[in-house]
Amino acid sequence: MAFDKLGRFFGISNDDELANDEEYTTQNEENNEDLPLNSINRDNVVSIKSGLNSSKSKIVLYEPRVYSDAKDVAQNLLNNKAVVINFSRMEDSSARRIVDFITGTVYTLNGEIQRIGDKIFLATPPKFVTDGKISDLVDKKDNLS
Repeated sequence: MAFDKLGRFFGISNDDELANDEEYTTQNEENNEDLPLNSINRDNVVSIKSGLNSSKSKIVLYEPRVYSDAKDVAQNLLNNKAVVINFSRMEDSSARRIVDFITGTVYTLNGEIQRIGDKIFLATPPKFVTDGKISDLVDKKDNLS
């Protein structure tokens, strides 16, 4: 009630608002009548296949032989790909250097690095979630024997 009086004081009433809404609605209907039905709101349509392809996660397997291979591992992490790195074909000192480099890369990206076996590491970017640890599974298996 108070708003009605205030509206009348300023020359605004609900009747005027309804009339404006009706004019707007009829103008939109007239404009849309000229367009075919399938052309209306086409900007909001997104292909399901394109959405699925962009969200696929990948895991890359690496067996570095030299220290310079660390750059390739880091590049995959930057491209949001998880990397499993097998150091069994490298000397321990070179493998340690690569692990240090990859640890720095993972830290910068807020990712994770885990040892999943003897000389095998898993480095993941931030969007990957790993659950459990390999050592936990091995310990449970030993307890069951």
